[in-house]
Amino acid sequence: MKKLAASAFVLIFAVGVFAQKEEKTKPNEKDKMVMATATVLKSVTPLELAKAALAAHGGDKFKNMKTLVVIGTADVSGSPSMTFPAPFVMTYAGDKYRLEISTPFVQFKQIYDGQQTYSSAGEVSLPPINRLGLPLLPKIEEKDFTVSALPEAKKKKAGFRITSPEGFYTDFFIDEKTGQVKSYEASYEVSGRTVTTAVEIDKIREVEGVKVPERYAQRFETNGLTIYANFKAKEITVNSIINDDVFVMK
Repeated sequence: MKKLAASAFVLIFAVGVFAQKEEKTKPNEKDKMVMATATVLKSVTPLELAKAALAAHGGDKFKNMKTLVVIGTADVSGSPSMTFPAPFVMTYAGDKYRLEISTPFVQFKQIYDGQQTYSSAGEVSLPPINRLGLPLLPKIEEKDFTVSALPEAKKKKAGFRITSPEGFYTDFFIDEKTGQVKSYEASYEVSGRTVTTAVEIDKIREVEGVKVPERYAQRFETNGLTIYANFKAKEITVNSIINDDVFVMK
């Protein structure tokens, strides 16, 4: 159970970090934006919609972002009667990452140095973090990454699916007012367990032209276990210098 909890916490903290919500617009601009965006959404292909979403997230600044550090806390709950704070630190540099999560039950650390994954939980096996959620957006035109329409059951919503070469996929849902990603869902297997997660964004903060989530909610489900988390980033740094020894397990 402890290993399952470790998987749950790292997936919840990692997958949500790049999500985004629309910015507020002036009341007299909203109707025009809704009409224009709705018309465009009906006529574009999934790839064109994905390109528009990438632009809405910062375009080239998002795509060429070298490093990202997010420090904050989350209120995590497994039931309405039990909520506890969980400080976290997430550090990304290209494909490398380091995650540190502290809860009353789990002290978890995971590092990917660009070639191998190291975990304080030992046998816990997790999908590559850069293969889920918004880290997929900059890869939409790279070899073996596929952009396709949403499955039939979800086609009532405007959006698209991105699938990685390993078969991990994320379904993105677009806000018809702005063309931005307002939420996303993913489903995959971890150590033989089916995992589903969904992210809804409440507030963003723009840093160096890149829009990074400041507050968002995430739901995680696997084998009858459901965990909810409400995140609040306190410190966000983009394109800072990060030494390689950060990605060494100590």
